[in-house]
Amino acid sequence: MCRPQYLAEAALDWLDEWAATHDVMVPWPTLGEVVPEGEGELNRSLQHPFCCEVLSMWAKLELIDKRAQFWVSIAGGSTLQAACDAVGVDRRTGRRWRRATGGQVPRKSPEPSGRYLSLEERLKIADLRLSGLGVRAIAVQLARAPSTVGRELRRNGPPSGPRGQGTGQGRGQGKYAPYAAQKRAELSGRRPKTSKFEDADLASVVQTKLCVKWSPEQISDHLARTFPDRAEMRVSPETIYQALYVQGRGHLRTDLHQHLRTGRAVRRPRRSTAKGPSGKIPDMVLISQRPAEVADRAVPGHWEGDLILGSNCRSAIATLVERQTRFTMLVPLPQGHGAIAVRDGLLSTIKTLPEHLRKTLTWDQGTELAQHCQITLATNMAIYFCDPHSPWQRGSNENTNGLLRQYFPKGTDLSLHSPARLVEVAAELNDRPRKTLGGITPAHAMQRLLFDPESPVVATTA
Repeated sequence: MCRPQYLAEAALDWLDEWAATHDVMVPWPTLGEVVPEGEGELNRSLQHPFCCEVLSMWAKLELIDKRAQFWVSIAGGSTLQAACDAVGVDRRTGRRWRRATGGQVPRKSPEPSGRYLSLEERLKIADLRLSGLGVRAIAVQLARAPSTVGRELRRNGPPSGPRGQGTGQGRGQGKYAPYAAQKRAELSGRRPKTSKFEDADLASVVQTKLCVKWSPEQISDHLARTFPDRAEMRVSPETIYQALYVQGRGHLRTDLHQHLRTGRAVRRPRRSTAKGPSGKIPDMVLISQRPAEVADRAVPGHWEGDLILGSNCRSAIATLVERQTRFTMLVPLPQGHGAIAVRDGLLSTIKTLPEHLRKTLTWDQGTELAQHCQITLATNMAIYFCDPHSPWQRGSNENTNGLLRQYFPKGTDLSLHSPARLVEVAAELNDRPRKTLGGITPAHAMQRLLFDPESPVVATTA
C-alpha cells in the first residue's frame, strides 16, 4: 500500500499551484487515476507514475524550505531543539543537518547571473520533459537556445548504451533529475582551491600540537614565529577549526577535535553580543538605574529573584528573596520555565504580598523574564536587570539558591516537587537563624516587619 488519498489530493492541489506559477501546461492525472474511487489508500499497481514523481518533488521542496528556515533560527541564536520545533522536524534531522556543516550556518547562495541554468529552470525542464515536449519546445518555453537544453539533458540524463543499441535511447532520453543536476553544476562551479593541509609538513606540525592540547590560535601564532619566511607553513586559527569541524575541508585526522578544550566535533553558534543593552528582553531597565535606597537594605520591599534548574534544564523553580530580611518564597512552575509560565507564576506569588512590600525586583538577564512589563503593570513592582555575568549583584538570592540545593540537588527533576513541598521547604529555610540578621530567623524578621514596622531588622552586610 502507498500514500493515503488525502496526500494525493494535496499533491494535485500543489500541482495546480506549480503550473500556474510557472506557466506550464501539463496533463495532470485526475484523482480517479491516482486513487481509485472508494479506496482509502492506493495500491502500487494502480499508482500513477507521474503522481509518484510529483509527490517526491513536493517532499523535496518542502524539506529544502524547512532546512532553510532551520538555519535562519540557528543564526538567530535558537537552540537545536527550538529550531527543530520551529520548523517541525525531528531533533535527529536537525542534528544531521548541523553535523553536515560542522555547526556552521551555510552561506547564502549568490544570486544567479542568468548565464547558467537555475534550479527553477531545471525544474521547469523536468516538468516539460515529463509532459512529453521535445528539446526545441522546451527551449522556447525557457527562452534558451535548443543546444543549451539538449546539452543539459545529455549531461544529466540517466546513463545508457550507445545510440542505436540496447533500448535505442540515447543519454538524456530517459528520466531527468533536476536536483541532482543543480548539485552537480554547483560542485563543478566551485573554485579549485586546494587545502592548506595538503602540505605534509604543515599537517604534521598542526596535528602534533593539537595532540598536546594546544589551541588553534596558539598553533597559528607558533607557526608564524617559527616559519616567518615560509608562506606555506602559515595557517589561520579558523582554517584549523574548519578542518576539524567540516568533513572533507582538510586533511587532519578525524579524531583531533577531542583535543580541543570543548571536545566538540560540531561548532555551536555563538550568541550575538552586539544587540545593545536590551538583548532579547524588550524595554529592559538595568540595575544601574535602580534607586539608591535598595543598596543599603534599609528600606524593605526590595526583592531578588532567579530560577534554579533541574536535570537537562527541563524543570525549574523560581526563587524570591527579600533583601532586608532574607525571607524566601518559592514559586512552582509546573508548566515549564518559559516567559509566559514564569510571568504567571510570579504574578500569583507577588500578589500575596502587601503593597508596601512590592517595591522592586532584581533579576538576571534570563529570557524567562521577557514578560516583565506585564508583571510591573499588574503588581506595580519595578523590575531591574543585572549586568551580564554579574551574579554578585543579587548576592542574597545566589546564596539562598545554594542553600536550596540541599533540598533540590542538581541533576534531579524539580517537577516532582508539589507546591505543598515547596511551601514546606521555604518555611524550613526561613526558620534557620542567620548571622547577618543578628541570629534571628528570616521568618521572625518578616514578622517584625509586618507587625512592628517601627523596629525592623536590618542586615549587617550589604
